[in-house]
Amino acid sequence: MNQKRTFGAILTILGIVGIIYAALGFLHIGGVSLSKINSLVPFIVGLIFFSAGINLVKATGDRS
Repeated sequence: MNQKRTFGAILTILGIVGIIYAALGFLHIGGVSLSKINSLVPFIVGLIFFSAGINLVKATGDRS
């Protein structure tokens, strides 16, 4: 497996985790207590990681 695709998959997973953490903090579920404004930070970072990971996986071609 290509290293770029692996790194893209890791970034995508980290982005999903960041978005879920921000949602839990926004709704005060699961012991995560963030204010509404403070929950924007992990959400934005998660979106950046998610989009970078998806674009990296898309842009990297498969080699046979």
